[in-house]
Amino acid sequence: MLGTCRKNSDQLLRRRLSKVGLKLIQSRKNVLPQHSSLTFISESPGDKLMTVYVPNMCISKAFKFGDFLRHRPNTNTLETQPCPLTGTGQSAGIPEQYKKHVNFGIASTGSTFCIVVMKFSTIIRLGSAFAVAQLSRAQPPTTLASTATSSAPTSTSKPGGGSSVLGTCSTPLTVSGYNNSALPNPFLFDDGTPVQTQEEWACRRAQIASLIQGYEAGSLPPKPSSLSANFTQSGTTGTLAITASNGGSSITFSPTITYPSGTAPNDGGSIPIPAGIATLTYSNSDMAQQNSASSRGIGLFYNLYGSSHNASAMTAWVWGVSRIIDILESTPAANINTQKIAVTGCSRDGKGALMAGAFETRIALTVPQESGSGGDTCWRLSKFEQDSGSVVQTATEIVGENVWFSTAFNNYVNNLNQLPYDHHLLLAMVAPRGLISFENTDFVWLSPLSSWGCVSAARTVYQALGVPDNHGFEQVGGHQHCQWPSSLTPSLNAFFDKFLLGGSTNTSDFFSTNNVFGGVPWNPAQWINWSTPTLT
Repeated sequence: MLGTCRKNSDQLLRRRLSKVGLKLIQSRKNVLPQHSSLTFISESPGDKLMTVYVPNMCISKAFKFGDFLRHRPNTNTLETQPCPLTGTGQSAGIPEQYKKHVNFGIASTGSTFCIVVMKFSTIIRLGSAFAVAQLSRAQPPTTLASTATSSAPTSTSKPGGGSSVLGTCSTPLTVSGYNNSALPNPFLFDDGTPVQTQEEWACRRAQIASLIQGYEAGSLPPKPSSLSANFTQSGTTGTLAITASNGGSSITFSPTITYPSGTAPNDGGSIPIPAGIATLTYSNSDMAQQNSASSRGIGLFYNLYGSSHNASAMTAWVWGVSRIIDILESTPAANINTQKIAVTGCSRDGKGALMAGAFETRIALTVPQESGSGGDTCWRLSKFEQDSGSVVQTATEIVGENVWFSTAFNNYVNNLNQLPYDHHLLLAMVAPRGLISFENTDFVWLSPLSSWGCVSAARTVYQALGVPDNHGFEQVGGHQHCQWPSSLTPSLNAFFDKFLLGGSTNTSDFFSTNNVFGGVPWNPAQWINWSTPTLT
């Protein structure tokens, strides 16, 4: 296609590449090893084509750039042709350990030019604003623009937003006559029927989603009747101008993508993100304000659905995350692999991150940090902590602080036994997808015992599904609220590696607490009174 590569032929290569519209980019320190001299990147309307040229025998090392080529594939099928090594007569395909990093394959036309079709994994961060980040090792194009339209699905009366709800499942919004002081059994339907299979768990999950919306979150609308976006990119910054319409109303919000330089991490919030991750940010407070209890019904979501819509602020945030993913799925120019998405946030945004991970099944990894009351704690356990003398945030207090929950929840904060769920079931909705949460025992109001008990109860669902290593939890002290302690980085990176980078890191060892509960006793049998089945 471009002829045979020759050593010290950079000028010839530049001329040939310019004829076919390829852009030449000099190798960057910490991106390509020193022995490789040039990187060529071209763009197609769909996927990013990255052409790597390494002189002569170095071509075999082009596929040892484990970190450089690290991204997530769309398919497990990989078709390859050998890339011949000029001057050696040898032939080199892709080393087996790197095949998982290739989206489509590597092709050869008899030269040493090998083409890799790449897409990038994605992470969503909730901080001062939501953010989507993509795992990216290659540089973005200088300029790019495209328009995407995402078709709305057939309307359904079942709640769940981006989730797939089985049509035959019973999904009541409330359960009359329920009364249970312990944590509700994940493996019993509302009518007492046991959950015995993984298919039945999917139905139970749909039921839990409906109950949480009915009692505390408000309803999560499906994709609106019209959803479109214009994607533009200049240098290392991209913008998605998303327009959603429903009835006679429309809103527009514009999350931005900041592509990485490849030399240092992009820190969009509390947790450290590995180098090479780009960040897509949108303001969740623009979607639904969270200034105080007077913020209810204010924000873009309510401009679209009406200020009296019963969705809580966090439910509105989840709706926005789903719409961003919808658009990313129909915007190949953004080069984001929407099958590899993570969501994270700290404190109030940790609560929102957990909600997003629970309700949006396209999220592969959920990472709430110090989410406290209303996050990875259980309402019943936090009340127990308060009754035991700890100064923690309970349901009664939180509903007066802000608009994170629906007004319907006010009817139950003093009658928690009537809730046919608790937040161990919100956590369990993430299963079998990846989940790791982090808590800080230095701040008692985060309800440390409640967190540990709640995630321990949720873990039984991961165990029942046969994937306990997909669930992690770390609870330590010695740092400020939402300040990241370096001692937690190994567990965080392990989950990133497993769920975003396609690695084989063992994540079974990251479930622990320092047991600093302010003297409040933790007795699992008091709260977790079920046996864990094996769901087939």
